[in-house]
Parts: sequence; C-alpha cells; structure tokens
Amino acid sequence: MAWLTAATALLTTLGTAPAGAAEEWQKVGGDSRSGVSGIAYEGRTGDGAGARALIVHDNKRGGQPRLSRVTHREGSDSVSPITWDGPEPVDLEAIEAVPGTPGEYLALAARGIVYRLKVTDSTATVVDYTPLPAIGEGDDFESFALVAQNGKLAALWADRGTGADRPATLYAAPLSFAPWGQTQFGSVTRRAYRATYPTGDAVRHISDISVTDSGRIIASSAADAGDDGPFDSGLSDVGRVTVSAAGRVRVVLAASPSVLGTFPGYKIEGLECLPGSGEALVGTDDENLGGFMRTVPSCGA
Repeated sequence: MAWLTAATALLTTLGTAPAGAAEEWQKVGGDSRSGVSGIAYEGRTGDGAGARALIVHDNKRGGQPRLSRVTHREGSDSVSPITWDGPEPVDLEAIEAVPGTPGEYLALAARGIVYRLKVTDSTATVVDYTPLPAIGEGDDFESFALVAQNGKLAALWADRGTGADRPATLYAAPLSFAPWGQTQFGSVTRRAYRATYPTGDAVRHISDISVTDSGRIIASSAADAGDDGPFDSGLSDVGRVTVSAAGRVRVVLAASPSVLGTFPGYKIEGLECLPGSGEALVGTDDENLGGFMRTVPSCGA
C-alpha cells in the first residue's frame, strides 16, 4: 500500500495549492488517440503496490485503439493494448466492471450504446450491445457507473451538458442481464445537475461519475476550449444513491455540491473510486496533449 500512502501525503495540500501540478500526473498517452475517456478498476498488482485498470479511448475510425490496460504505480505507469473482438464502437466514453462477475465490463459510447464485454488476457470480446433507455434529444454521454446494494444492481449515467443553457442530466435505473446476455434496464429516473467548478460556456457539467462503497456519487466536470486547450477540471461530491432490496433506485443530489479538488490545465474524463479505499484514480483526455493519470483522495466515507 506504499503508493497509496505516498499519494495521500502528497495530495493533502489540495485546499492550499493548485491541484494538478505537472509533477503529480503520470503520462499514459502522447496524442489525441491515446487519452483516457473512462476507467474501470481490474485489481491490485501481485505485490499489492499498484493497481491495474482498463481505460477506453474515444476513437471513431476503424482499426484505432478502443481499449488499453494500465498498471498504475506511484512514479510510473505502463500501458498495454487490448484487442477489441466484435463490432467496433464509435466514441467510447466510459467503462465499468460488472459487480460480482470477474472479467465482465460495460462500456458506453457517446450516443448511448452499451457494450457488454468479456475481457480475457489481452482481448475484449463483445458479448452483446444495446442502447440506453430514455435517451433525450441532444444527449451526449461521457459517464457510466454501476452500484451493487442489497443484492441488486443499478446503473447511473449522464448526458454531460454544456455551459449555462444545458445542465447535465443524471439518469439512474435498475440493471439486470437476460439469460441470452442482453443488458436490461428498469424504470429510469432523471436529475438535472450544474457543476460548481469549473464554470463558463465550455464546461461539461459531468464528464464521468463513480460511486463510493457507501453510495456517495462523485462526479468530474471539465472545460474544453479546443484540441490544444486550455483545459480545466474539478471533482465534486454531488449526492448519494441507494438501491433497496426490492431493486428500487433512489438518487438524491446535494443542494450545494462540495468541490473536492480542482485541476487547472487538465481535462478529466475518467474517474474510478478504488474499492476499499478513499482514493480515486483519475485520467485525462487532453486531446493533442495526450492523457495523464494520478490518484486523489476524493472517495472517503
């Protein structure tokens, strides 16, 4: 656990110094095709000193990378490609491990197509794909999270929203899988959300979400002025989700969301609370500047 101890000590200054200084980030991609659009935790390394995660890339052309594996350690990150076996998605923006089903993941494309994947070694096989329910006019999705409570599953996702005129819409629904593999959603609820930080016409109110062990909803927000920046991001505690034993999903958003950290110069699009830890693994898609990752202490109880 040495890497978590060191990261926590380094990041306790979030409230007194600018978060996201260059030396705090570790580069995982060098161009617009290798940024981090979403993160799914796979597990610890064998020695317990690092974490393995899958990251998705928002590429759109055939043959371009869609998925990679990152081994994250304090001071170094290594990246290896994952072969995509099946229909190629356009603009993947999020990925999440399916609770209780090792090696299975759901990945979400920007226009609302959910891909169910089985990852074995360095290959991701598409088991099924299906559209999200209740897609609204103009929805552009960058986030997806799963939560398991009381023996039930639920999914959360969000239209990212843009600027003052379009808040993000956070959706939630019960989740299950048909015997033939299809992902199935129950009754959908919606909540509007506006980011406290950053603000302005270029802000995407929700660029990713993750749920802590206790049900807190942590969201990243990002501002994008173009392929060469400048970029800006923040992490916020936006509310809480509960799933009853009957499978009912309830989302309560905070009246005044707490800003947990600000990251000038970076566009966070990947956010994953690490299970059993107060740490989050975050990743950026900084377009022509590539992608970066780091941990931050934003997922505590």
